[in-house]
Amino acid sequence: MIVEVINTGSELLLGNTVNTHLAFLGQELFPLGLRIARQVTVPDGEEIRDALVEALARADIILVTGGLGPTTDDITREITAELLHLPLIEDQATWTAIQERFARRGFEMTARNRRQAQAPQGSTVLANPNGTAPGLYLRHAEGGVTRHLFLIPGPPRELRPMFQDTIAPILKQLTAGHTPLLSRRWLVIGLGESKVESIIGEALLAIPGLELGYCARPGAVEVRCIGSSAALAAAEAIITEKLPTQVAGEGGASLEEVVVHRLTALGKTLAAAESCTGGNLANKITNIPGASAIFLAGFVTYSNESKTRALGVPAELIAQHGAVSDPVARAMAEGALDRASADFALATTGVAGPGGGTPDKPVGTVFIALAIRGAATRVSRHSFPTDRATFKDLTVQTALDVLRAVLA
Repeated sequence: MIVEVINTGSELLLGNTVNTHLAFLGQELFPLGLRIARQVTVPDGEEIRDALVEALARADIILVTGGLGPTTDDITREITAELLHLPLIEDQATWTAIQERFARRGFEMTARNRRQAQAPQGSTVLANPNGTAPGLYLRHAEGGVTRHLFLIPGPPRELRPMFQDTIAPILKQLTAGHTPLLSRRWLVIGLGESKVESIIGEALLAIPGLELGYCARPGAVEVRCIGSSAALAAAEAIITEKLPTQVAGEGGASLEEVVVHRLTALGKTLAAAESCTGGNLANKITNIPGASAIFLAGFVTYSNESKTRALGVPAELIAQHGAVSDPVARAMAEGALDRASADFALATTGVAGPGGGTPDKPVGTVFIALAIRGAATRVSRHSFPTDRATFKDLTVQTALDVLRAVLA
C-alpha cells in the first residue's frame, strides 16, 4: 500500500519549528508493513488543497498533520471537506469534550473553538485527550479504489499518542495478511562511505530481495539493510566477515551506547580528561541511560594551568612539549585514571582552530590517550582539519572507538 505524508504549517518551512513528524511516522509505520513513499511539507493555505489532490491520485493511505486548530490559518478540515464534497457537521461528543476541557483548565472559550467540533460527514472522529482538536479518519472511494485519509493534530504531544493509540490499530486492520519486511543497521567506524561500499557493496547486492543503503555520519557510516530474515542473516555474515574490526554497533546503537553497555557488562569504570572537546566526551557518555554505573568523573581542563591543577600534569612537561602533544595527552589520561580511581580514562587535547596551528601541529591535530588500570597507556595522533563542531565530534567518536577496540 502506498503511503504519503503531508505536513502542514508555515512554521515548518520558515525554520521556526523542527519537523519531527516524518521520523516518528516512518518508525511507527515500518513494523506495520508500511513505508512512506512520499512526504511533502506545505504552508498554511491553499497549498494544502494541491498536496491533497496529488496524494489522492496515487496513494492508498494519506496522513495529514496540522491545521486542525481554531484559528483562521487552520483550514485542513475545511479544505478536505470541500475537496471530497462533504458537508461539515458538528460532532456533539467532540463539542462536549472541548467545553469540559476548557472548564477544567479554567480557560475562556472563543467562538472559533466550536470549529474544532466540526467533522466531514461520514468521517470517524478520533478522540484527542491531549488537546482540543480531534483527529479525523475518512474513507474515500472513487474509481473502484478506496483511499484512507487521516487528519491528525500537529503538536507532537497530541499527534504521537493519537497515532499509537487510535490510528495504528486501524492501519493494522488495513494491512492484515501483509508480511512486513525487517530492517537492520550496522555502524561502521573509521571508513568513508565509498570505501565501505567498495568492501561490502557488491556482495550484499547479490543477496536476493535485499535493499541496501548507506548513511554517512561524522567518522562513521551506517549500513542499512531491509529484507527477509534470511536475507538479513546473509547480510550480517558478509558485513562481519569483511569488516571484522570496523563494525562498532548493530541495530542502530550509537558508539557511546556500545561503550556504555560493554563497560557495564564487564563491571568496569571510565573517567575522561578533556581539553579540545570541552566536555563533549562526557556529555555523549552521560546521555546514555545507565551511564552512572560506569562513568565516574569528567575533567574539562581547557587551560594549561587547569591541566596541572586538576590532573597533575607537570607544568614543565607542557612547557617542553606543548599542551597538544603525546606526553601531555598521556599525563592527562593517567591523571584522570588516578584521581577518579577508574579502570579506564580517555584524554583529548588538540587544535580545534580556526587559529592556533603550527607547521608541525596544524589546525585539526589531536592527541587521544587511553589509560588502562594495570596496563600501558596508549596514545594516538589524528588529524581532523574541519570546523570546530565537527572536529569535536570526530575527536569524541575516535576516542570512543579507541576504547571500544580494547573492550571488544
